[in-house]
Amino acid sequence: MRVLCAFPEAMPSSNSRPPSCLAPVALYLALLLHLSLSSQAGDRRPLPVDRAPGLKEKTLILLDVSTKNPVRTVNENFLSLQLDPSIIHDGWLDFLSSKRLVTLARGLSPAFLRFGGKRTDFLHFQNLRNPAKSRGGPGPDYYLKNYEDDIVRSDVALDKQKGCKIAQHPDIMLELQREKAAQMHLVLLKEQFSNTYSNLILTEPNNYRTMHGRAVNGSQLGKDYIQLKSLLQPIRIYSRANLYGPNIGRPRKNVIALLDGFMKVAGSTVDAVTWQHCYIDGRVVKVMDFLKTRLLDTLSDQIRKIQKVVNTYTPGKKIWLEGVVTTSAGGTNNLSDSYAAGFLWLNTLGMLANQGIDVVIRHSFFDHGYNHLVDQNFNPLPDYWLSLLYKRLIGPKVLAVHVAGLQRKPRPGRVIRDKLRIYAHCTNHHNHNYVRGSITLFIINLHRSRKKIKLAGTLRDKLVHQYLLQPYGQEGLKSKSVQLNGQPLVMVDDGTLPELKPRPLRAGRTLVIPPVTMGFYVVKNVNALACRYR
Repeated sequence: MRVLCAFPEAMPSSNSRPPSCLAPVALYLALLLHLSLSSQAGDRRPLPVDRAPGLKEKTLILLDVSTKNPVRTVNENFLSLQLDPSIIHDGWLDFLSSKRLVTLARGLSPAFLRFGGKRTDFLHFQNLRNPAKSRGGPGPDYYLKNYEDDIVRSDVALDKQKGCKIAQHPDIMLELQREKAAQMHLVLLKEQFSNTYSNLILTEPNNYRTMHGRAVNGSQLGKDYIQLKSLLQPIRIYSRANLYGPNIGRPRKNVIALLDGFMKVAGSTVDAVTWQHCYIDGRVVKVMDFLKTRLLDTLSDQIRKIQKVVNTYTPGKKIWLEGVVTTSAGGTNNLSDSYAAGFLWLNTLGMLANQGIDVVIRHSFFDHGYNHLVDQNFNPLPDYWLSLLYKRLIGPKVLAVHVAGLQRKPRPGRVIRDKLRIYAHCTNHHNHNYVRGSITLFIINLHRSRKKIKLAGTLRDKLVHQYLLQPYGQEGLKSKSVQLNGQPLVMVDDGTLPELKPRPLRAGRTLVIPPVTMGFYVVKNVNALACRYR
């Protein structure tokens, strides 16, 4: 009911007649009073409320975990690292001897370290220091001594160059390392975008068709691996060395054919079958791309294709994802190195372990471009902190997750892709803050609304420690800094890693997962049978 009335600006006199619109106003007020009294007299029917289009009721999600037996057990070094040969270019020993870099690397141990990448095809081993000794097969002590000599010579050269003993001052060394990093970055970017590379005076088949204009078929590559194995076995220090390959790219039709030929010839020769995965073309990418469930699920399909070929020839053979990046072409600044990229990385870790991949090697720990864990100034990026939390909290045993409240009936011809992803592992038994039998969940919420999760079954009424990782600063999802439970994560002034403090949640409390975030949740004292023993 609408009452329209134009009141005069001023009453002309005290005995003036009231305006004609006061009568309908009085009638309207009387009607309101009647409705109010009727309601108080017992008319309790609720008034209809119009809901905003698309608004859904909040759903409480019930979560339980199978604790009797693990569904998978991955390698103790499941999350491992890669260094690209490009770091050899111009002073690589200076970088690897940085105490800050060593501290960051130590935080992600234990891990395998893969040395490889594009520039491996243009890198050659050449031992000219002592040809006579090299013919007899120098041992590891010989190379270690040469390494130490190189460090000493490097320090002396720096001292002579600057006219003082700067090698004894870590701050000055760090600045010099940063200068070299900037110079190296420009050189490598130039080579990358021109797709022309110069030799560095190790060869390994990698992307031959693109970079050499030639292709190696799977059968020939398999024969080469058999020959390599036969060459290594007579040498004492290499006789027990493991061999991995063929390190193929995305499993499209021609790549699957290569893998099939390789496995048919040399499937029993390699200790693990390897391949690489890249999610996005780095030249065309937006921040919202990292939140697309369709993109997150592309890896699952690739895993199944690789497993099908491997299990045809060598059932049960270990499979490694030996090189994973979010975006190609060196990555995209403010995206590949941002908080947003962490959704891809954490989902990758969960999906690979859940589908039985033994090891994943992150490209790269420290490198040029924007796909790495540590930047040019040796500062840890969001994916580093994710990896550190994963290493501290997640053990190799994978547990089955049971969820109620997420399932929806798919529309005809449409696939349901979950925006709330939950993975469960036994808590890392090396973490002495938690007794064996504890369980760690890691949860990714890609929804724009918070989600409530009620722990049920074996997890009911247990104390939970929350490690919620969110972006820090004004950049939001593009931030290169993160906060843990509201506190920014940075290295301590003395160059050590900060303490990762959890937020205790009282027993029986519902987990509230903020929108577009990820976090780890340790459920204490579950006494899970699968987690009580190694």
